[in-house]
Amino acid sequence: MNDDLPRGSALDEETARAEVYGLLAQLYYAPPPPQLMAALRVAVTEAPAPGAFLEEPWRAFVGVARTTSDAEAAAEYDTLFGGVGKPEIYLFGSHYLSGYLNEKPVARLREDLAGLGLERDEAMPETEDHVAYLCEVMRYLIAGDDVEVANLTRQREFFAAHLQPWATAMCEAILAHPRARLYAALADFTRAFLSVEAQGFDMLA
Repeated sequence: MNDDLPRGSALDEETARAEVYGLLAQLYYAPPPPQLMAALRVAVTEAPAPGAFLEEPWRAFVGVARTTSDAEAAAEYDTLFGGVGKPEIYLFGSHYLSGYLNEKPVARLREDLAGLGLERDEAMPETEDHVAYLCEVMRYLIAGDDVEVANLTRQREFFAAHLQPWATAMCEAILAHPRARLYAALADFTRAFLSVEAQGFDMLA
């Protein structure tokens, strides 16, 4: 996954969007590695994509990252999303859409991924409805070289079908957890970013 952090308005909007999705994918997929935490602690706090609406939640997230040790970040990830058996918070869309893991939403997702010429790497233990995987797909649909696939229409369709219906509920679950600190700030930023994305796609409809 992409190690680059969003660097603000010097980037064009599409590159910034792709980098935000890449960052979200990395942070939700596994405990943040030390090099990513180090980069977050020195990240600029201007909006990572055009629009002042994102600036305050991004600044808050970076502020929390600056006061969170590598060990604390890893422990928080494991507390919220890891452990043996049922996690405190699910990162899979099927849980929020159907109440169960690996249900009909995953089958529909796989059909849509096949239509995009994409499939899950067999080395990845999680199903495709993991939020990190979906963010990686969005990054590809923004930054990919194949214009038949990487275009705004495909982005809008994929976002509306596979992220918009449930990702905000995931963010709210994280925000409500009493032991969420770094990831509460990330969830608040994620929620704001998804709101901006939804508004942008609505303007294309």
